[in-house]
Amino acid sequence: MTLLDISRALTPAHPNWPGDAPFRVLPGARIASGDSVNTGELCTSTHTGTHVDAPWHYDDGGDRLEAVPLDVYVGPCRVVTVAGEGPVTPQVLAGLPEALPSRLLLNTGQPAHWDTFPEDFRALSPDFVREAARRGVRLIGTDAPSVDPLTSKTLDAHHACRESGVFILEGLNLSAVQDGDYELICLPLPLVGVDGAPARAILR
Repeated sequence: MTLLDISRALTPAHPNWPGDAPFRVLPGARIASGDSVNTGELCTSTHTGTHVDAPWHYDDGGDRLEAVPLDVYVGPCRVVTVAGEGPVTPQVLAGLPEALPSRLLLNTGQPAHWDTFPEDFRALSPDFVREAARRGVRLIGTDAPSVDPLTSKTLDAHHACRESGVFILEGLNLSAVQDGDYELICLPLPLVGVDGAPARAILR
């Protein structure tokens, strides 16, 4: 059995969405200072690195994270490379089976590590979201930081996901993953009442 870690490593100065709380781990207790243990204080955005969006993130009447069933994030998936420019359109699904696994992960060509926050990345067209949903997709994951462009105020792809019953997983690291079929295991932090959470995601 091979496990592929497709989570982004959260390193010092990991870049977050502009305006979000920066990722940082502050020192707590230290054995070197006479404490019995080493601890740290974690501070970050709910959308740091590899993370899930709960529907409440983009719909004030949507479910918060604890209401999203875990089986959305665990099960068969397909990884598809969609490198290029401009929004991802339904044409990238040409040649794939009419019925797709419930989880579709998109490799847009993002590197394994972001030194600075990417401002130019492949977002998703609403038509792509709707076509993927029509083919049975329940979760769309992307290695980009968002399914919508950085400057979008209307969040058309997010709302197409809401309308189509599709959940969102963003900020994956697919740089070393070949296209094909896998089992996705993605476990967001069990935070209550929130709009999203960082997640550890692997492929098996």
